[in-house]
Amino acid sequence: MTKTRLEAFSDAVIAIIITIMVLELKVPHETSFNALMKLWPVFLSYAVSFLMLGIYWGNHHHLVHTIKEVRGGTLWANLHLLFWLSLIPFATAWMGENHFAKNTVATYALLSDICGVAYYILLMVIKDSNRDNAALLEVLRKQSRKGMLSCLLYTTAIGLSFIEASLGGALIILVAILWLIPDRNIERSLKS
Repeated sequence: MTKTRLEAFSDAVIAIIITIMVLELKVPHETSFNALMKLWPVFLSYAVSFLMLGIYWGNHHHLVHTIKEVRGGTLWANLHLLFWLSLIPFATAWMGENHFAKNTVATYALLSDICGVAYYILLMVIKDSNRDNAALLEVLRKQSRKGMLSCLLYTTAIGLSFIEASLGGALIILVAILWLIPDRNIERSLKS
């Protein structure tokens, strides 16, 4: 399989995930702004998840452009990541509908952690099948460190969410901010 095909498939799956998520934003049956304001938890959970998926999409896009070879292991590791990402609409809806109850935020943090581990696995599989690509190996080394920090923060968020949901939520948003800034190393490796 070519990397173009892998990227197109992943792009389509992520687009479908986002589409499913937005369907949870139900239109109020009233016309008042007060009725609209009642949707803030659902909208906020959607916005955080949209950002998270956008970050995965962008990093995945750059990552796939740096690889030279796609093997069977890469396909399975990619599907593994997409499986966990596909559960985000469920966790998003549950968290938003229940106004960020402690166990819903903890579950969202757990899913975020699992998605981070799945992305790390994809990085390692890509690394193993592209050992002659020095620029890619440097990018993977740096992304691996950032990914480990993210998983540590998500794991902390799980525990904190049971104490105070807003603390767990703050760590989830902190991880998004860490990844929001594009990795210049990937862009540099694309130019080499």
